[in-house]
Amino acid sequence: MTQLRAFGEGPLVPATRSGRVPRPRLLDLFSCQGGAAKGYADAGFEVTGVDKDPQPRYPYAFVPADAIAYVLSHGAEFDFIHASPPCQHDSECQRLQGNTHPDLIAPTRTALEATGRPWVMENVRGAAAKLRGPVMLCATMFGLDNYRHRFFETGGGFTLEQPQHAGHTVPQAKMGRPVPPGHYGQFVGNFSGVDLARRVLGVPWMNRDGIRECIPPAYTEHVGRAALAFLAPVLGVAA
Repeated sequence: MTQLRAFGEGPLVPATRSGRVPRPRLLDLFSCQGGAAKGYADAGFEVTGVDKDPQPRYPYAFVPADAIAYVLSHGAEFDFIHASPPCQHDSECQRLQGNTHPDLIAPTRTALEATGRPWVMENVRGAAAKLRGPVMLCATMFGLDNYRHRFFETGGGFTLEQPQHAGHTVPQAKMGRPVPPGHYGQFVGNFSGVDLARRVLGVPWMNRDGIRECIPPAYTEHVGRAALAFLAPVLGVAA
């Protein structure tokens, strides 16, 4: 019987009757409401999310757990790992409000490196200096009417190329204000226009809390397709 090797290490697994192998497995750490997860699923991954807080809006398999502890115990079981440690420590909004939060970037990196798997770690502009050679993604790179910037550090042998970034020529609404015609919204903090943000960012299932921190799925679909190309050589055919 012909068998195809699934992504990642392990024994040969039988193909389905259609000849297709199971989707590669992705671990989504600090998942929140699943913006990153949606993009990876659209790219072709089977996604499992992990977050210490309940996430009833998360659209895929979900494990309530400490993300760092979980990846140390189970990260090697997955083909690719995405991590978005809480951004509040480096968020401009939180600094303006005088709030303090733990910085989990370094501990998350250490845990990811221990898995031996390829990975990305994402965060906001305020954390970019602490990320190693990050690639910046902007919504305009994917045809979205927004300027949300997110930074992606890569590891485990996986790399990303920096896409070209066009200048920001469309005016942006002031933070917290309704979005005037011809402007892009700033969907952060206690922003106005949840329905508009859902449409612009491609996250129709999210509420305001999820939207203001989310990665638009278009970003991680882009990352996910690059990850699949990186993983493709692991596929093999045996008689």
